[in-house]
Amino acid sequence: MCYNKSMIIVDGKNLAQQIKNEVKEKVKNFATPPVLSCLMVEGDSASEIYVRNKERACNECGLISRMIKLPHEISQTDLEAAIEKQNNDSAVSAILLQSPLPKHLNERQAINKISPAKDVDCLTYENIGKLAAGNCGFAPCTPTGIMRILDSYNIPVAGKLAVVVGRSDLVGRPIAHMLEQRNATVVLCHSKTQNLLELTKQADILVVAIGKTKFITAEYVKDGAVVIDVGINRENGKLYGDVDFENVKNKCLLITPVPGGVGPLTVACLMENTIKLAQNNQI
Repeated sequence: MCYNKSMIIVDGKNLAQQIKNEVKEKVKNFATPPVLSCLMVEGDSASEIYVRNKERACNECGLISRMIKLPHEISQTDLEAAIEKQNNDSAVSAILLQSPLPKHLNERQAINKISPAKDVDCLTYENIGKLAAGNCGFAPCTPTGIMRILDSYNIPVAGKLAVVVGRSDLVGRPIAHMLEQRNATVVLCHSKTQNLLELTKQADILVVAIGKTKFITAEYVKDGAVVIDVGINRENGKLYGDVDFENVKNKCLLITPVPGGVGPLTVACLMENTIKLAQNNQI
């Protein structure tokens, strides 16, 4: 059954380009372009793709991309020393530690070594706390992209029931805070949630970030819902979301595709956050 013949498929690439164009204009206000320093521990092929995309976006926006590749066998001490070196470099406006890290490294401990003033993905405990209190001034890149989608397509948030599936620090928890701060009623679901289907099919806004290919099918979605698919799952050389797009789309008021939905906005909002930190560090 088709809910709405005017169903919207989000054009994430177009929205991302708009953000990058805005960043490019703001870069002109700096005597020297802001520097985004990205540290990547070698060994994850997907991370290498993401890092190249970030480097390409920096070049497009006029930002300076500093990519620091670290050996797979690096120790925790040496990783934290590499982060501290970037903290102490006055030329660096923003720092990103590419995840995932090898299992022998403590990712949370390493992230907390990033200076909160340069924490571009808002993942240090200090910035997470500020975000939860509504006093951070910026947010992780993917949730920021999600909010840009809702705003760009004039999706009302206040008073709506928003169900978030997945509670990661990078997506689930922060988007739940951001939706609540915009006066949505928020339910945060996870692997221990009971009656998930009953919860999701009541959602006006459904955000899914669990890393399970096509997990959300039509029966999980109510007619007229806004569905934001954050999943990026690689199978046989192709990308799939957490939502069964073809099965679900005709029930939706708006839906994000994979690829081409949230993904491009994540990279664009990384550029935007870099500018915000550079501006803050000038004060």
